[in-house]
Order: sequence, then C-alpha cells, then structure tokens
Amino acid sequence: MKNAFVLTPLFFDRHVADWHYAWPCIQACMAFCLTASGIYCFNDIHDAEADRQHPVKRLRPVACGAVSRRAAYAVMTAAWALAFMLIALGNFASPRGVAAMMLLYVVMNVAYCVRLKQIAILDVFIIAAGFVLRIVVGGLAAGIVLSHWIILTTFLLALFLALAKRRDDVVIRATLGAEPRRGVERYCSNQGASADFLGSAISVLGSVTIMCYILYTVSGEVVKRIGCDYLYATSAFVLAGMLRYMQLTLVEQKSGSPTQVVLHDRFIQVCIFGWIAMFSIMLYG
Repeated sequence: MKNAFVLTPLFFDRHVADWHYAWPCIQACMAFCLTASGIYCFNDIHDAEADRQHPVKRLRPVACGAVSRRAAYAVMTAAWALAFMLIALGNFASPRGVAAMMLLYVVMNVAYCVRLKQIAILDVFIIAAGFVLRIVVGGLAAGIVLSHWIILTTFLLALFLALAKRRDDVVIRATLGAEPRRGVERYCSNQGASADFLGSAISVLGSVTIMCYILYTVSGEVVKRIGCDYLYATSAFVLAGMLRYMQLTLVEQKSGSPTQVVLHDRFIQVCIFGWIAMFSIMLYG
C-alpha cells in the first residue's frame, strides 16, 4: 500500500485517465513493489533474532522458522532481479533516473537495516526519505515535474507516521520489558522523559504537516493551476485525519502499523475517501 505513493504524481497532474502517463507509473509501482519486497526480505533475515522478542514481529516467516534464511535470500535476489529487469524493459520517460532512484532506495535501506535504524532521529528521516523517493520515481517514470509542495507534504507526513510508529515501540518496551528493535532505547528512558519527547515531536510534526498542506491549498500558483479558489476546504479532512491518528497514537496507543490503521479505522477511511472525493471534484470537475 505504501508504494501507491508512486502513483500520486498522476493524480495531482491530472493524468489519472491518460494511459500515456498512467502505464509508466504503473510499471514503476510494480518495480518499486519488487524492490521494497527485496528490502523486507533482507530486513527479516537481518532482524530475525530481535523479531522473536516482538509480540507481533515474532510471527514473521524467518523469525518463526516458516522460511529458511537461504530461501529468504533467494526470494530477495529474485525480487531485485525482476525489479531491475522491469525497469530495463519499461516504457519510462527517464529510465536512468528511475533506475538511479531505485538503486539509491536499495542502498539507503540496506544501510538502514544494518546500522542506521539504530541511530535515533536519523532512522525516521530515512523512512520519510523513502516515501519521497517513491513520488520522485513516479514523476521520473511518467515525465511529470513535481512541485515542492508535494515533496514537502509527503516528507512531513511520512516523518509524522514514522515517529508515531517509534512511540509504539516505546510503549511495547515499557509494557513488556522487551526490546522491539535495536536503538529504541534512544527514544525512551526509565523515567519516561523520552516518551514525552516523542509525544511532543509527534504534535509538532502534525502541526507543521497541517500548516504545510493549508499553505499549499491557498498558494497563488496552485489556485491558478487548478483553477479553484476553494481548495482550502479539503483541509478539514486532513485536519480530522491527523487528529484521529494522534488520538490513536497518544491515547489508544495503536500506531504500530500505519497500514493496519488505514485498513481498519473507519474514521481514518472516511477522512481519506472524503479528501479524495472533494479534491477530485475540484481537480477534475
């Protein structure tokens, strides 16, 4: 579901129904799914021992022993080989650019799995950068020039979600006494001071993300390009969705998997579909 970000340039550039632009983006999304799958395989192999101490991650195939390390390495290699084969054969506006971004994503995430995830703050910045790379790949594939607004908002939203996920790790550590991942101790302490830090950081990022989106909706260049003076009305769905996610994170402590939140929380779903519907009417109406 994360790789759907590859398709977002199509939506904002009004090319959803244009097959000339859509097909390269779809191919790029498929290639990114394969690339990310290889990364997940590598991560599961590398973190198998630590995952066995996690209440949810212990059920991952390598951690629980359902898949051997050798088989996981084979799947990883096959996924990456297929991804770059698809890039080589794909109909992209900038095949070298797509390949370069994919390679950067692989190198960055392998470094993240091996060492960088243990460095507080840097780890969440790398996660956010991965989402920016997704939209950059979509733009390069279809030949769509990305605005600074989509890059900024994507980065801030991904950073917000990454911090919320880290707070879930802190909660697991505090309640179960187990280390859900290496490096999580840099975010928490026995006195709970670091839990306050994460709560404050999430609040700050949520505020900055909402403000960035509102500034986007009232930007003169955006209003002129879209041809609608009421784009700011979509901010209501963004604000409601962000507040709901903060409630899930800080009150209900259910921010461990953003994907699961989106798939199961009805309030979040209404906000997302409402935003898509209203924005689509203004953009394509």
